[in-house]
Amino acid sequence: MQLPDISALNTLVLSASFFLSLLFGALVQRTHFCTMGAVSDVVNMGDWTRMRQWVLAIGIAMAGFAVLAYADLIDPTQTIHGGNRWLWLSAAIGGALFGFGMVLASGCGSKTLVRVGAGSLKSLVVMLVMGFAGFATMKGITAVLRVSTVDQVAVDFSTTANLPYLLASALGLSPGLAALLLGLGLGSALIVWALRGDQFLRAENLWAGIGVGAIVVAMWWVSGHLGRVAEHPETLEQVFLATNSGRAEALSFVAPISYALDWLMFFSDRTKVLTLGIVSVFGVIAGSALMALWGRTFRWEGFGGTEDVANHLVGAVLMGVGGVTAMGCTIGQGLTGLSTLGLNSLVAFGAIVAGAVLGFRYQMWRLERMD
Repeated sequence: MQLPDISALNTLVLSASFFLSLLFGALVQRTHFCTMGAVSDVVNMGDWTRMRQWVLAIGIAMAGFAVLAYADLIDPTQTIHGGNRWLWLSAAIGGALFGFGMVLASGCGSKTLVRVGAGSLKSLVVMLVMGFAGFATMKGITAVLRVSTVDQVAVDFSTTANLPYLLASALGLSPGLAALLLGLGLGSALIVWALRGDQFLRAENLWAGIGVGAIVVAMWWVSGHLGRVAEHPETLEQVFLATNSGRAEALSFVAPISYALDWLMFFSDRTKVLTLGIVSVFGVIAGSALMALWGRTFRWEGFGGTEDVANHLVGAVLMGVGGVTAMGCTIGQGLTGLSTLGLNSLVAFGAIVAGAVLGFRYQMWRLERMD
């Protein structure tokens, strides 16, 4: 492959990623798909509708990723979730911090971007603070704390730290077959459970769950197959074009926001280039804005007072620190990561939900004290 082909392929990967994230932003804005809202509806009202949307999306993404892996269209060991270290403590603490923070900040990373596109100025503040906190946790003062504490606690496996590879190692199966069996089996079970909900079979719910899950699968294909170059003409090594990690990536919205702010601040630095994660941030905002304008729901929104500002600032910091520590957010780990059946993602998902429940309990306790 010649250099001009590499440049054109890089542009194609970025364009496809932007288009898919634009669809994601428009779909979430239109259907009100929200992971924090899903937990809130269950805890506060006993309504499982949006939780079923989330579970349906997980099932679709899980089954889709399994098919991609079995068809050799993507290598699970070469994804951002394909390491052999089970950083269970980082995933647990980071996930809990993120879950608690998203309650204070009125939404997770993806919902923050969607609200920015729909005119929320306080979500814009949350995005900026979360990006700053995330970058500090990747490379700054909180990164030193993270690396010297929770990241020291890990279980190292001889194979990839996910359920399919552990099953393959235990039963002597091929990793691809194990991924197919587990991914299709668990994914199908989640899909069936979601669809059996009372009054769930409505267009909005189906669009939300199936659409979001399918977009995640498409992003895996774009990054892990379309953007994979087996032998780069300059380095003669395998590369995944337009990724920050150097591995196959899909949707995630904490570290990418940090990278997007870094790209904007150091735009004249030629070493700062667009990546899949960065264009996804811009794509979600653009998609949400287009849908909000088309549906005439675009509204400028500000803070309600000093306490509202304080809650959102604290929540944004917790999401930035927690999202990087947990190696993903509600989408990055609770959907994209879960599609790989990675052990880190399973722990992070549970911790995010637990942190969110604790956040809602805290809010109710505060309201009771005010009465």
